[in-house]
Amino acid sequence: MEHEEHHQGEQKYFVNIEGTDYPWHEEDILTEEIRKLGNLPQDLPVVEEFPDGTEITLRAGEVVHLKPGHRFGRAPKFKRG
Repeated sequence: MEHEEHHQGEQKYFVNIEGTDYPWHEEDILTEEIRKLGNLPQDLPVVEEFPDGTEITLRAGEVVHLKPGHRFGRAPKFKRG
């Protein structure tokens, strides 16, 4: 019975990676877990996009506290013109 009560109180989190919502079981997630969950390539950084349009590149091992409206994706690519 105690186990059932624990499940009823669990919160569900979702991580939006490049337009796809992935369920997550904790309120925190590591950069490496985001990369694995979204099958993002190792050679590209993971970028956190905020609702106001600003972006930050996440460092390896960085912990992200999940909040509504957050999403993650590949950094834009640039080349010399």
